[in-house]
Amino acid sequence: MTSPTPDDPQPAVPYGTPDAPRIAVRGEAHLEVDPEIARIGITVASRGKDRRAALDDLTRRNTTVLDLVKTYGDAVERLETGALSISPELKDKGRGERVHAYHGRVHITAELTDFTALGELTTRLADLDLTRVDGPYWALRPDSPAHREARQQAVREAVQRAREYAEALGTSLAALVELADIGAENAPPAYPQAPGSRMRSLAYGAAEDTTAAPLDLEPQRQHVYAQVNARFTMTPPQL
Repeated sequence: MTSPTPDDPQPAVPYGTPDAPRIAVRGEAHLEVDPEIARIGITVASRGKDRRAALDDLTRRNTTVLDLVKTYGDAVERLETGALSISPELKDKGRGERVHAYHGRVHITAELTDFTALGELTTRLADLDLTRVDGPYWALRPDSPAHREARQQAVREAVQRAREYAEALGTSLAALVELADIGAENAPPAYPQAPGSRMRSLAYGAAEDTTAAPLDLEPQRQHVYAQVNARFTMTPPQL
């Protein structure tokens, strides 16, 4: 076993030295901003005595929904079709695999950036036959400037806190040793949801041939969090 030489790397001193004392602080930021996008989930259903009838009805209603959403042009940033299913419903009584009816479903997701059009579109979709609407789910874009602002604000807060500690000792900061990102923001689920943010509607067709009034939807403010750990060296204080 060889002895260490002066040229060998020296292990890091976690708490600094009397000649270079360290300050370890945490910087935090919490912003509350307006959402940038809203997602709605649309479920189109059908029911028929035979499989072909259920499938034909589902195809027709799916086309109606897609055509309606596309009429809103640039207000709709993304339109995606999810799972589709056609399933038999067996009779409660009797033996054998006797089918009573067939049920069809297709799931669609729409992402909008124009919240003025959102209320009108949601109402018109909910007014269609056997069409269910879930949402809206408010969110920020992954590259939203709000995330960058929160991170920068957390760093500034860490520097300010460390400077205040140094000033309390009658000295000043010398250098930044480490800046660690410990979670810039809370990661939202695919469909972020909070109390009061969800609206659900199941429509089987209007009783009268009238157009429903657009829903007045208030965008839900989004919370953005950022936290950093920072370590600084400071000029040795005169204690």
